Amino acid sequence: MSTTIKLPGITSRQVQTERINMHILTSGPPAGTAVLFVHGNCSSAGFWDETMLALPEGYHAIAPDLRGYGTTEALPVDATLGLDDMVADIRSLVESLGLCPFHIVGHSMGGGIVMKYAIAYSDQLLSITLVDSMSPFGFGGSNGDDGRPNYEDGATGGAAVANPDFVRLLGDKESGSEDPMAPLNVMRQFYVKPPFVPEREEALLEAMLSTCVGDDSYPGNSIPSQNWPGAAPGEKGVANAFSRRYFDASGIADIEPKPPVLWIRGADDLVVSDNSLWDIAALGALDLVPGWPGADECPPQPMLQQIRAVLENYEQNGGSYSEVVIDDAGHSPFIEKPGEFAAVFHSHLDTNK
Repeated sequence: MSTTIKLPGITSRQVQTERINMHILTSGPPAGTAVLFVHGNCSSAGFWDETMLALPEGYHAIAPDLRGYGTTEALPVDATLGLDDMVADIRSLVESLGLCPFHIVGHSMGGGIVMKYAIAYSDQLLSITLVDSMSPFGFGGSNGDDGRPNYEDGATGGAAVANPDFVRLLGDKESGSEDPMAPLNVMRQFYVKPPFVPEREEALLEAMLSTCVGDDSYPGNSIPSQNWPGAAPGEKGVANAFSRRYFDASGIADIEPKPPVLWIRGADDLVVSDNSLWDIAALGALDLVPGWPGADECPPQPMLQQIRAVLENYEQNGGSYSEVVIDDAGHSPFIEKPGEFAAVFHSHLDTNK
């Protein structure tokens, strides 16, 4: 499915880089200060349309579809690289477009990619914005402020714990709402805080349904494990790439130079939380998944605590960050509360030109 529902002022085109054929959305004057937007999992560049158009005068917005999303080439994701193949894709786009220096923004999984990009190329960046970002220690399978793995093989993270009904319906491009795990219902329940319904819900659903589903893409493959829940991340696919087994972006605390960081999130986010409803350990603690071995062995991942601990290290090492919480918003405050989001985000950009 192609993402075709665009707002006036948004331009869509394909860019052939040295690595990948990448679809991008752009808005604003090409000579303006560049702002690069990186979308999250099970979405696409189209999630950023309104945010891009709302930028102040003098900014040029660029939002790529990551590999396997939207209409970008669906190249395989090597999970063992911990999303570094997507970092390299973005780097090749930046070089093709000649963007440097620029601001970079990442939502959810995109926040993890942005942290990894900053580790590799912080000298290119004017500022960093993390929007309801995943933890620097990946999604699922870790504990403590320092991201200690629950199990060496990464069990409780990755493709092995992706909801199979959601994956099936996503792969079937199901656009209805009859099944509780249909993508539309997942968006209404988890991407935003109910009862909020986005005005452009149809476009956002189309962006979700553009996700390439399979072992090489989302969610990836899994392998047997002696640890609960009986399976662990394999070596392929995006959910495995951001599992604790392969993903670690805590090195952002040590980068030089250190662009200013804005961490902005919805107060009622159910996806990225210290008790995320997409973390199987948190579901086990709620008796929603059988066999949970208990908090001593497999506690819920303290995602917010981990993000804060790494950003505090960033600050102690000479950088600066601010944490802003938007009330009455879930996982997508830039969609749910665009005015409140813009006030903080635009100030961050203007302060760090």
